[in-house]
Amino acid sequence: MLRRSEWLTMVAAVAGCVATGVLSWVGANAVVRFAAAGVSLALLAALVGQATEQIGGRLGPAATGIFQSALGNLPELFVGIFALRAGLVEVVQASLVGSILGNSLLVLGLAFLVGGLRHGPQHFASAPPRTIATLTLLAVSALAVPTLVDGLHTPAKQHADALSVACAVVLLIVFAASILCALTGAPVVPPKPEAAAGGWSMALAVGVLAGAGIGAALVSDWFVTALRPAASALGLSHAFTGLVVVGLAGNAVENVVGVQMAARNQPDYAVSLILNSSLQVALALGPVLVLLSFVIGGAHLTLVLPGLLLAALALAGILGAFVVSDGESTWLEGIILIGLYGIIAAAFWWG
Repeated sequence: MLRRSEWLTMVAAVAGCVATGVLSWVGANAVVRFAAAGVSLALLAALVGQATEQIGGRLGPAATGIFQSALGNLPELFVGIFALRAGLVEVVQASLVGSILGNSLLVLGLAFLVGGLRHGPQHFASAPPRTIATLTLLAVSALAVPTLVDGLHTPAKQHADALSVACAVVLLIVFAASILCALTGAPVVPPKPEAAAGGWSMALAVGVLAGAGIGAALVSDWFVTALRPAASALGLSHAFTGLVVVGLAGNAVENVVGVQMAARNQPDYAVSLILNSSLQVALALGPVLVLLSFVIGGAHLTLVLPGLLLAALALAGILGAFVVSDGESTWLEGIILIGLYGIIAAAFWWG
């Protein structure tokens, strides 16, 4: 039985896909097409999240985490693939970093701010967030090494492709180990309070997931096609477009649930859900796109980042680790996280 909010999400996602397709077919203004595609991607991401939760909910919390890890970033994956085929490596790199920053700084900051204003200081089990923060710092290290190798002109500079592939494989192995840990031990994301497992039939959940996946593939193509002319028309650099616009479009709506849980005084689930979304991008989505870029044609994606992108990611990882280490959140910490996100976004406004 679909709840009203689920019906609205489904109808809005379908309407958004149809509208985006029509706008692309008639050659509408690039900014209009880009905005419509971005909204559609956000709605599809929310729909994918609902479907994977319903499928995993029938098999237990660990299976839910695995489904969400494997399928939750479908829209972002397709955007990355089409952008690489179009040669937009800078946009892909910025969007991956932007997705991590959007979750770990902006969305987590909003959760802390809303929860703190409504309930005062909130307390959560610090072990799972600390584990996620440690894994995220590993991902930052996997980006720092190839970037330093390139910047310091070491002998490995001539083998940036091979080094990026090696780092991507290591990150995927660590990601697989984290899944194994979730299956055999305490899950990184605790079971969702008030979960309504089994609310959808399995056929409906699989059908919605398949339809959302097809829709994400189509809309991603339209999104990337409109990206360049829209960015030029708006005077936005590719770096800012990838970091802020593309980075938020794929999963910000899906993670609004984290802010909602903080508002309901359920900080354990809110913190772990939001941080785990960043972790999936860092340990899984980014490495998968690196490997795919060598087989799909188009530009090769390496882990050699512009220095400012790497510095922004490192600052977010360090600040995030400090904030969650004590197992307590306040509204002031939320403002601090949002503030860092604003500073980083401003730094990329001009490119």
